[in-house]
Amino acid sequence: MDAEATRRHRRARFDRIARWALPLVVLAAALGLWDWIVVANAIPHYILPRPGLVLRTLIADWPLLFESLLVTLQITLMALAIAVVGGVGLAILFTQSRLFELSFYPYAVILQVTPIVAIAPLIFIYVDSRIAGLLICAWIVAFFPVLSNTTLGLNSTDRNLRDLFAIYGATRWQTLRYLQLPSALPYFLGGLRIAGGLALIGAVVAEYVAGTGGIGSGLAFRILEAGFRLNIPRMFAALLLIAATGVIIFAGLSLLSHLLLRKWHESALKREV
Repeated sequence: MDAEATRRHRRARFDRIARWALPLVVLAAALGLWDWIVVANAIPHYILPRPGLVLRTLIADWPLLFESLLVTLQITLMALAIAVVGGVGLAILFTQSRLFELSFYPYAVILQVTPIVAIAPLIFIYVDSRIAGLLICAWIVAFFPVLSNTTLGLNSTDRNLRDLFAIYGATRWQTLRYLQLPSALPYFLGGLRIAGGLALIGAVVAEYVAGTGGIGSGLAFRILEAGFRLNIPRMFAALLLIAATGVIIFAGLSLLSHLLLRKWHESALKREV
């Protein structure tokens, strides 16, 4: 038993270290390979800059890029918040009214499968406010994962527990509050993690379509601007900020999911080694 406990302890410690060390090793290897390719082939910096030049550009242009980052982040978070409110609200309506679900769910699917790059130009034609247009585009992309996952969770409640609630005379509201919503929480959080990244993608795509500069320009416009000026290091720096923002959003939502589920749901409980 002592030997087995020691083996499990070592395995758990190795997993904790490897979870962070292995991605860093892969990243270092990729950056090293990138740098070697540029140096070995004498590639000009206006075609493919070295990683060190990208980092120096990020530091030098930080005030400009950070201002654009705040714009993109603001659109992303606002669109995500609206998608959560609208998605959860509609999911509850769908589960409470089969007729309502049959009437409107197909249109949500149509909205999801239509490419945002095809819808965005029309949105900016008919919507005068640039911020409102960006919000609508990002919301369209982020809305469906929240709606579909929450609807699936609300409909996946254990039938035996529903019958038990019915036997004890629970109202529809009590069943929703004390049974369906807690049961749907893991599904909702899974959809939320997907929607977080999609909201960022929607905001970036919308900024590409909007294409307006000056004050209030997001990171997508900075990439376009850098491309027109052949300032490729700045383009890579802005792209790095977008990727880092997506990772931070996903990590934050994953942490939220873990905190809400860690004490009771199988997906968040510590796995036995």
